[in-house]
Amino acid sequence: MTRVAMTIFAATLAFATPAFAEFQQVTSRNDFVALVGGKTLTRPLVKIQVLPDGRIAGKGAAWEVTGKWSWENGYLCRSLEWGGDDLGYNCQEVKTDGARVRITSDKGTGQSADFRLQ
Repeated sequence: MTRVAMTIFAATLAFATPAFAEFQQVTSRNDFVALVGGKTLTRPLVKIQVLPDGRIAGKGAAWEVTGKWSWENGYLCRSLEWGGDDLGYNCQEVKTDGARVRITSDKGTGQSADFRLQ
């Protein structure tokens, strides 16, 4: 393969591979509200909104999701009910790559869920 052909092949491969930005931690309430305000966080069977006034509303697998949130020491702290079950209070790490939000329970040491921003 000639040098020109290798360069064209490498450039084609670079454009064919989707590039995702690294997830960056959201550290302020203002940045968090700017990120999710007016948008729906979605994943299969889940659509929720985290509203600037401190409410959480949506649906998860056909059941209503409600709750309240606050921003404390760099974490999203929330109380949540899903289908009438109290899921409790938890402070969570929030990261984003611009198109998605990754929320990790227990201040970033627990389970994670990725949501698309729509």
